[in-house]
Amino acid sequence: MDDCSEIQQLILRERYSRDFGLWEQMLCCFREDAHIDISWIQGSAKDFVEGSKDMAARGMKATHRLDPILVNINGNRALATLGGIIDIPTVIDEKEFTLSAYSQFYYKVDKRAGSWGLMSFQAIYRRDELVPARSGDCARMPDELYARFRPSYRNLCWSLHMKGYEPNLTMPGSDKPETVASLLEELESWFAG
Repeated sequence: MDDCSEIQQLILRERYSRDFGLWEQMLCCFREDAHIDISWIQGSAKDFVEGSKDMAARGMKATHRLDPILVNINGNRALATLGGIIDIPTVIDEKEFTLSAYSQFYYKVDKRAGSWGLMSFQAIYRRDELVPARSGDCARMPDELYARFRPSYRNLCWSLHMKGYEPNLTMPGSDKPETVASLLEELESWFAG
């Protein structure tokens, strides 16, 4: 398998494992020193897997719709990106919804002892929406939360908040282009070595 295909399969395996609760397989995709920085967790890969288990136990069983993966390689470093939609079944006031958060995912990947491993997982949040399971149902976010949460991932923050998480409100998002530029600059700097 060539390097690009190996990296693509690694990322697909990580996301598949996350969606289907294959926690050990998910953890094996990451390096021990990997760092995760997304809306609900900033920490190690082990923290991410344990947090994902906890999230599933709380009823936030996210699944991911993934776009094709673009891989760029520079020696033993690779930068991979793909668009994705995070779908989370959500119940508000006894009504069922699907929260869909539209994002761009980024992975730093490196090659050690002949094999590739994930060094980081980060995201840019574009927009999100709540779609009712029953046409005509609606939910209203409390005014104070609407004012507090960012437009690019407001409904995701609300869903996290309802499950007891404190969402990170400083993530890169389309509503704050400077945050996107900063992340892309950091990723390119790492990739260039």
